Amino acid sequence: MAKLIVWNLVTLDGFFEGPTKWDLGFHGEVWGEELAALSKEFGEKAGLLVFGRVTYEGMKAYWTTADEEEGEVKTFMNALPKLVASRSLTRSDWNNTEVTADIAGEIGRRRAALAKDIYVFGSAELTDSLLREGLVDEIMLCLAPIVLGEGTPFFKPGSPARKLALTQARPLANGAVILNYAVPR
Repeated sequence: MAKLIVWNLVTLDGFFEGPTKWDLGFHGEVWGEELAALSKEFGEKAGLLVFGRVTYEGMKAYWTTADEEEGEVKTFMNALPKLVASRSLTRSDWNNTEVTADIAGEIGRRRAALAKDIYVFGSAELTDSLLREGLVDEIMLCLAPIVLGEGTPFFKPGSPARKLALTQARPLANGAVILNYAVPR
């Protein structure tokens, strides 16, 4: 049975993007060989990528036009099966992408059928709803040593309190730290 793993980069003050949509400038401050290797590892481990509608639109726009220097990551981002949670979209023209309005039901079906894990990239709103549904097995964050001061918080205000269990902490050479947390059921 596949695990559902959430992956994101966040600042020390908890933002996953700056004050405007897709303001991801802080990613450049922590990107390097270690995160590039981790990205390639995701391509090998993932059986399905899951996005909320907003993240899907940005990912599709980027990865379908990315330079060839993105190489292996571009290949897996375009080739892997993808699932988009949306009540406004009904179809996608991005390779191997399906759209669903019933994300909880679809995750349950896919989890049972897949041998490889399911990864949610970005998608703070979707992550919040999946946490509320009890569907997330692991949260994996790259904590960037940056304070933005304003932006979009990854964890939504008003979400229920929950204690997570740290399973791994891995510092990177650039000062970032990758944190893995199990999400108790």
